[in-house]
Amino acid sequence: MTGDGTAGPLSGLRVVELAGIGPGPFAAMLLADLGADVVRVERPDGGSAVPAELDALRRGRRSVILDLRREEGKRAVLDLVASADVLIEGYRPGVAERLGLGPEDCRQRNSRLVYGRMTGWGQDGPLAHSAGHDISYLAITGALHAIGNRGEAPTIPLNLVGDFGGGSLYLVIGVLAAVFEAARSGRGQVVDAAIVDGAASLTTLMHSLIAAGQWRDERGVNMLDGGMPWYDVYETADGGHMAVGPLEPKFYAELVRLLGLDAHDADRSDPRTWPLLRDRIAKAFAARTRAEWTSVFEGTDACVAPVLGFTEAPNHPHNVARGTFIEVDGVTQPAPAPRFSRTPATVRRGPVAPGTDTRDALTDWGVRDVESLLESGAAQEAGES
Repeated sequence: MTGDGTAGPLSGLRVVELAGIGPGPFAAMLLADLGADVVRVERPDGGSAVPAELDALRRGRRSVILDLRREEGKRAVLDLVASADVLIEGYRPGVAERLGLGPEDCRQRNSRLVYGRMTGWGQDGPLAHSAGHDISYLAITGALHAIGNRGEAPTIPLNLVGDFGGGSLYLVIGVLAAVFEAARSGRGQVVDAAIVDGAASLTTLMHSLIAAGQWRDERGVNMLDGGMPWYDVYETADGGHMAVGPLEPKFYAELVRLLGLDAHDADRSDPRTWPLLRDRIAKAFAARTRAEWTSVFEGTDACVAPVLGFTEAPNHPHNVARGTFIEVDGVTQPAPAPRFSRTPATVRRGPVAPGTDTRDALTDWGVRDVESLLESGAAQEAGES
């Protein structure tokens, strides 16, 4: 699923990414995987916790270095904007405006531009100018409160629910919706993608269940949070774990049969018996290894799967068969998703060092006086300082 010359569904879409961290780069990566021509604008003093060439979030796009503190550097960005469909930035509210690269500055160069803004708190509200991270945004949406075991503190779901689920994915949805609308109206607009908004949106089902009296606002007591013995994680004899989730009665019956439990003792109709039922299920799983239980449940309808680590997941037979993970420049990483029957998404190149494409990308996009920009230092190539 690496680049083979096939154009993805977003082939022809031009995106300027003002380099940031986390959800902004992931959104740009998704657009690049889908075929967009994404140019990542990096600052001369930009840095990363992960070496650039190993950072899969940077894959699939070209990198240029521009000094945004200099008028020539800002002018070069606006030249890029002039021929772009989308710009993505993840600064705190007001920073892009102070740089002279805010929505109005860009609109004057390109009235059709879709201006995607990625923040945690949003462009307004009492917390808009405060610092925050994924855990902060999840905390005020109810999502963090809901995740974890009964009687224990909330469990941090990595930064998947906030940064990437509530942030990047909603930014991509918003940007593509605005591009579609701009094709009809001829007018761009600003997309305010806030992680708090997206994370809150992800909890829609839970709010529906609360309204129906089918969800308690407590951890570990509900259908999908480990509150039911048949939707939980159980330890195996070798310290591994199996994920169990047969919600439907016929699938639960299959679980009971394959675990070797007595159907009468495993009756789940009375919540008062659930603690005992959980204990019986736990003891059954503890009697055999993860590999043994995987062999028992593989391919059945019991909805049971082994809990794999990040380094194990690429080797699972189903993931191997589907090509769910790929290797790019020696780095194992998830393949582009979703899949398309006619215009497949691809990783056209791995991540590159900042400034690798400065001269070529600026020239290709019609930026003026590229050589002068390089000579003055307003633009830099990889390795320059």
